[in-house]
Amino acid sequence: MKNALQRVKQRLSHAHVGGVDWFWPAEEDVARFESPGTVRLLTPFDPVVWDRDRFELLWGWLYRFEAYTPAPKRKLGYYAMPLLWRDRVVGWANLSVEKGRLKSEFGYVESRAPYDRSFKRELAAELDRMRFFLSIGS
Repeated sequence: MKNALQRVKQRLSHAHVGGVDWFWPAEEDVARFESPGTVRLLTPFDPVVWDRDRFELLWGWLYRFEAYTPAPKRKLGYYAMPLLWRDRVVGWANLSVEKGRLKSEFGYVESRAPYDRSFKRELAAELDRMRFFLSIGS
């Protein structure tokens, strides 16, 4: 088992940053990677989200899935979805459908949305994708 793990590690590039070992496929050039400028809503069950320690390590704030938390104790919301923009999780969204329309409420790590036109445009595009996915109107 130990030899198999060593062979796998040899095929991966790695770095030790902040006391953590990070691994990625050797053929990927992470120095040349440019994060897309899109906004994405991440489900609480996305692997990058449900690993709470990694989430906090990557983005510096605590996320908890609160669907099973009593309503008065919730901080982010029943089904808060982290809001990824470029390479940062800048906040969270709570979405619901009321009277056939998508209702959205947002919270932000820095108390307000990023001040950038592209963020607003990309957030609107992500909400449009969600409406399409749910087969509902605006």
